[in-house]
Amino acid sequence: MITLHEEISVARSAKDCFRYVADFDRVYEWDATARTAIKVTEGPPAKGSRFEVTCAVGPTTITINYEIIDFQPWHSIELKGECTLFSVTDTILFEEHDGQTRIDYTAEFNYRWGLASLEKQFLKGMQAMGKRSLAGLQQALEDAALEPAPLASSIAADAWVVPGIAMFTRWGYRRGQAIWSPMSRFMDQHHVVITGANSGLGLATAISLAHAGANLTLVIRNPDNEQSLRETLARETGREDIVIEIADLSLMSEVKRLSHRLLDQGKPIDVLVNNAGALFNDYGETGEGFERSFALLLLSPYLLTTLLHPLLAGHAEPARVINVVSGGMYTEKLVCKRLIMKPERYNGPRAYARAKRGLTIMTELWATQWREDNIVVNAMHPGWADTPGVASALPTFKKLTQKVLRNAREGADTIIWLARAKEADKVSGKLFLDREPRTPYLLKKTREAQAERQQLEVFLQHQLDTVAVESVTENAA
Repeated sequence: MITLHEEISVARSAKDCFRYVADFDRVYEWDATARTAIKVTEGPPAKGSRFEVTCAVGPTTITINYEIIDFQPWHSIELKGECTLFSVTDTILFEEHDGQTRIDYTAEFNYRWGLASLEKQFLKGMQAMGKRSLAGLQQALEDAALEPAPLASSIAADAWVVPGIAMFTRWGYRRGQAIWSPMSRFMDQHHVVITGANSGLGLATAISLAHAGANLTLVIRNPDNEQSLRETLARETGREDIVIEIADLSLMSEVKRLSHRLLDQGKPIDVLVNNAGALFNDYGETGEGFERSFALLLLSPYLLTTLLHPLLAGHAEPARVINVVSGGMYTEKLVCKRLIMKPERYNGPRAYARAKRGLTIMTELWATQWREDNIVVNAMHPGWADTPGVASALPTFKKLTQKVLRNAREGADTIIWLARAKEADKVSGKLFLDREPRTPYLLKKTREAQAERQQLEVFLQHQLDTVAVESVTENAA
């Protein structure tokens, strides 16, 4: 048997340290050998939770199946790992004193298949691995990542266009994952509002931020989905305190009612995620007379964010607005008069892309306008993610790209990072992919004229004024 023992001390609470380590599906952020990790049981970490961790062993990898066998919040956690070559028992103790937490880590390895006879040859390498792992854990808990900046290779890939688009795939996500800084900040007492939270990216974001302790207000369209959403969140996170609001965000009247309910509650918003969306292949109008893509994807987040500004402004630490856009917008140029497509010229993917281009530009405008209000505004696109929306609206695309699509959790990762990571509020007005600020233009021909940028907000406000006028006229009649 080989026994490894290491100690570190960090300026974090024992609760924070325990919670971070107990999320063992993030062990790849700090462990020297871990490459991937997934949680294979439902619910928050607890005794009996199981994880599959892929670790590097020389030139190959092995899968270790871990189970939490003892769980004493915020004091100790014990895990048992099994693989073909060995079994391992990890015991981690947490002791807090004067603002510091001492973490005592012991790992006991029992080798199989006669490998025990080679323990002396393994010992130095194993001890070095243990030191690197605990140094990684210390770095993760110190949470001192630098301001996000694009890699030189990403800038070059975007300049050549095709390599930039290739990063929309699962490969792009895994490329980023290999170099990302750990994310150990918790969101206790932070209020997060997420639209479109019933499935796909929104649901994955809600589950992750609930695990991180955020107070969530989730906005969904269909009241029939409320109970199943509550059950999913309770099952996955153990949380039953999540607020669900019902609103059809394609209707400006419902956006206003939702905003007024939140304003009346007076609860400051730390993070607003504008994620609600759909791709409509066929032309259709809302009950207020707007083409559906324009209404849901651009006019709605514009109105919602503007109305909720009082709940976002003036916080001690920056509030964050995250606009979920799409790589499809790279094909379109902002021309305000073309944002609302006519029935005879309607093209669903193009209408979607134009609206997302508009939302990306509004991100940049808000970032400038609201800088003094201590609000950072960023956009992100999830790459090519396998979500219910893609399956229903773009079945051919899904069929052709199935092997390279990201899952919903991978697609949502940058939303989660923009909401949670300590360093993510250091920049504003950027478009992110895989936690990197990226160019909003892959093609020169899609750069809008300055006059169009200046006209965008005027154009959107005019559309809202038209709805208000029509509402007054109907009431008068």
